[in-house]
Amino acid sequence: MKIQILDLAKADLIEGYHFYEEREAGLGDYFLNNLYTDIDSLALFGGLHSKPYRHYHRALSKRFPFAIFYTIEHGIVKVRAIVDCRRNPSWIRKHLSGA
Repeated sequence: MKIQILDLAKADLIEGYHFYEEREAGLGDYFLNNLYTDIDSLALFGGLHSKPYRHYHRALSKRFPFAIFYTIEHGIVKVRAIVDCRRNPSWIRKHLSGA
């Protein structure tokens, strides 16, 4: 399957990058590399994840406490949002409503 990362998810990645880069130089790059690897795996495993909220599938990152929310439309995995699982669940639901 093809993968498309939508604007909100791109902004989430940038926010995560800055968060980790402020903690330690180079950690932001490590974060992005790991998240992109997790996203790339959706080409093979897209659609196998549960749908905990509305019509969004949720894949969990292997190295960071982040969830990748996506939909599948016409054979394309559309990454809608990438959120820190430590956030308040009501914030996550609100964030997904903008996806």
